[in-house]
Amino acid sequence: MNIKQFITGAVTLVFALIGAAKAQNVYPAKAEDISPLLIGEQLPSVYLTDAAGSIFELNKALAAKPTILIFYRGGWCPYCNLQLSGLQEIEEGLKNTGYQVIAVSTDKPDNLKQSMEKGKLSYTLLSDADLNLAKQVGIAFKAPEAYQKMLVGTTGGKDTDMLLPVPSIFILNRSGEIRFEYIEPNFKERISPELLKAVAKALYKDL
Repeated sequence: MNIKQFITGAVTLVFALIGAAKAQNVYPAKAEDISPLLIGEQLPSVYLTDAAGSIFELNKALAAKPTILIFYRGGWCPYCNLQLSGLQEIEEGLKNTGYQVIAVSTDKPDNLKQSMEKGKLSYTLLSDADLNLAKQVGIAFKAPEAYQKMLVGTTGGKDTDMLLPVPSIFILNRSGEIRFEYIEPNFKERISPELLKAVAKALYKDL
C-alpha cells in the first residue's frame, strides 16, 4: 500500500466513524459536556413549529431584525417559567431598542399555547420537539432517566433520543450570526432580565 492509498483509507475511516457516531445519536450524558456554537458562528437554517401548529421559518424571521433567541427546557420547568415571565417584563423595552424575542423549547405546540396563556406572553414561542435545532447548535444532551417518561408526553413523542437543551440565550444579528451567548449547564441558574436588557442595549449599535 502506498502513501496515497493509506491517506485515502484513513480519511474514509474517519468519515465512517463520524457517520457511525451520528447514526447512533451520540450526545453528551452531562450538560457540562456540550460543545455549543461560538460567538461569530452562524445559526443553522431550520423550520420549527409555532404555538398554532404552523411552520415557522426561523432564519427568515431572524433576517427581519436583531433577535434575542432563548432555549428553555419546557413549560413543565418552574425555572423556565420564571425566566419566561422575566422576559415578558423586559420585552417592551427590547422591542423599543429594536429587537425581537423568540423562545424555543422541546414542548409540542399545544403546550406552547398553554405557556403563552398562563404567562400572558406576547413574544414568539417555538417548538423544537425533536431537538433538531438544539442538536445543531450543540446544546443537546441526554436527559436524566427521571425526565424521560415525561418528555414522551410533552414533546408529542418526537424526542426519540430523549434529549434536553441546556438553557441558553443567544443574541443574533440579521445574518443569524451569534454576537453574544449565555449558556448555563446548571438549569437553576439564569441570567437576570435586567442584565440581559443591559447587554442587549450595549450590543445593538454593532449589530
